[in-house]
Amino acid sequence: MIISDKKFENYTYVMAIINLTPDSFFSGSRKDEYTVLKAVERAVKDGAAVIDIGAQSTRPGYTEVSADEEISRFEKPLRLIKDNFEIPVSVDTYFSKSAEAALCLGADMINDVWGLAHDSDMAKIIAKHSASVCIMHNAKEVLSGDIWQPITGFLKAQTELALSSGIAKDKICLDGGIGFAKTKEQNWELLNGYHRLSALGYPLLLGTSRKSMFGGDVNDRLAPTVESTRLAARNKILFVRVHDIKENAQAIKECYEQNN
Repeated sequence: MIISDKKFENYTYVMAIINLTPDSFFSGSRKDEYTVLKAVERAVKDGAAVIDIGAQSTRPGYTEVSADEEISRFEKPLRLIKDNFEIPVSVDTYFSKSAEAALCLGADMINDVWGLAHDSDMAKIIAKHSASVCIMHNAKEVLSGDIWQPITGFLKAQTELALSSGIAKDKICLDGGIGFAKTKEQNWELLNGYHRLSALGYPLLLGTSRKSMFGGDVNDRLAPTVESTRLAARNKILFVRVHDIKENAQAIKECYEQNN
């Protein structure tokens, strides 16, 4: 996969979560314009290959904010990151207005938790800027019965939309959407069979970091998150999107050293 002018392949790379919200479920990830540069510097030092900034919480029960509020939250931090680091930057949004603003400010990728389905202009905005995209599975209702057909069907349809809108195939990755429109049991089924999504023909991103599927308090979920990262590395998943960069990067390194 290509993000900006960088090609990502043959490894499992860490995408670092930088939240620009006051209500993200893991308080340790919350940053603002005054702390973002130190956070990115630390992430890069610890092994991040991509920075993913989000200005809207998508935790269970979140209160949606407008595109204008998103833009006001990420505008200055995004400028600061792009002015001070060479690392590719993804922006987590499902609003085309926010995506347009972010891409004009130099963002390299849009991470859409609604997989281009929430905003009819999203795909063409990404294509207009020759940007990369992560298309995630989501649904308005919790899945029932077999989970694989609705997930793969959605992702296939949305990749076809992306291609027909002009987004290059080598700038697309897919996310099965762990924690979104799925029960705890379904999240585990998806995680344990995540490699099956590779049959769609695109690189994958896995997002499990400190999610409720692991149970207990959010502050105690690092160990199971790292274990899911090891699973991703063993299955050649291209990206893991995580809060704890150093620990996950180390787990990936160890897995690849053991298998090569």
